[in-house]
Amino acid sequence: MDEMYETAKALVAPGKGILAADESDGTIKKRFDTVGVSSTEENRRIYRETLFTTPGLGRFISGVILFDETIRQRSGDGVPLVEVLKSQGIIAGIKVDKGAKPLAFADGETVTEGLDGLRGRFEEYRRLGAGFGKWRATYSIGAGRPSADCIRANAHALGRYAALCQEAGLVPIVEPEVLMDGTHSIEDAAEVTARVLAAVYDELYAQRVDLRATLLKPNMVLSGYSAPEQATPARVAEATLDVLYRHVPAAVPGMVFLSGGQSDEDATVHLNAMNALGPHPWQLSFSFGRALQSPALHAWGGRDQNLAAAQRALHHRAEMNSAARSGTYSPEMERESAAT
Repeated sequence: MDEMYETAKALVAPGKGILAADESDGTIKKRFDTVGVSSTEENRRIYRETLFTTPGLGRFISGVILFDETIRQRSGDGVPLVEVLKSQGIIAGIKVDKGAKPLAFADGETVTEGLDGLRGRFEEYRRLGAGFGKWRATYSIGAGRPSADCIRANAHALGRYAALCQEAGLVPIVEPEVLMDGTHSIEDAAEVTARVLAAVYDELYAQRVDLRATLLKPNMVLSGYSAPEQATPARVAEATLDVLYRHVPAAVPGMVFLSGGQSDEDATVHLNAMNALGPHPWQLSFSFGRALQSPALHAWGGRDQNLAAAQRALHHRAEMNSAARSGTYSPEMERESAAT
C-alpha cells in the first residue's frame, strides 16, 4: 500500500495536475474531424507524442491518462510512450472502462461496463508501466433522473473497479460525472452530485477500498449549460465545496476535477476560485482533457511545421491551471502570456 499512497500524493502534488489523453477511437475521431485530420493510428501517435514531449510539461503535469492503444505505442524513435512520460517525471495511467451503455429498463440512463476480465487487464497494464487507473460513470439531470437504480448500479461498478485496481497495486481514479447538459439550476446540480457521491463512498467502503490510495475525479457543480441564469465563479466554488465537504472523506488525498463542457478558461477560473477559498482537507487539482488539449489540437492541425506551436499551447494551458492550483490565477495572465 505504501507505493500506492505515494503515487496518489504525487498525482496531486502542489502546482500539478493530470492530462486526460484517454479518448476512445470514436471521440478522438470527432476531435480530429474539427481540424480536418484523419484519425489514423499514426496520426494519433504523432499527436499524443507531441503532447507528451512538450518541453517542461512535467513542471505542471503529474500524470497522463492513456487509452489502451496509446499505452502500447512507441515514439517515432522507438521509445515506449510510457517511458517518454517517465523521462518528464510524469506517471502513466490507463482508462479501463468500456464506456457507458444503456441501463436496462431505465430510459435515457446508462451504466458503465468493463468489469469482465478487468483483473487480467490490470495485471497487463501494470506490466506495461501504468501507475493508476480510471473508470468513468455518467449521470444526467432531468425529469426523474438520475434514478436511484442508476446511482446504485454505477456506484457498485465504481467500487468493484476500485477494489480490483488496488488489488493490482494501482491507484484508482474514481470518476462519477454528473453531466451539466440541460437547463437545470446550480441547486439541482448540487442535489444530484450529493446523492451520487454519497452512494459512491458507501460502495467504496463496502468494497474495502483504502481511500488513502484513491483520487476522486468529480464534476464541478454548475448551472446547466442551457440554463437562463448562469452561476458566478464564486457561487460555483461555494456550491462545489459545500457538496465535497458534506460527502467526501478527508482520507482522500485529492480531487482531480473534470472540465466537462466548460471552456478552457472557465474551467481554470472555477478551479482557481475553489483554491482561493483554501486550505481544504484535500488537494484540489485538475484532470482536464479537452480543456487542456483543445488549443494544442487546433494549433497542430495535422501539420509537422506546427508541432512546436501545439506544444506551446499545451504548456500555456498547463501553466494556467498550475496557477489555479494555488488560487493565484487571473485572466490577465492569459493576455500577458499571449503578448510574450
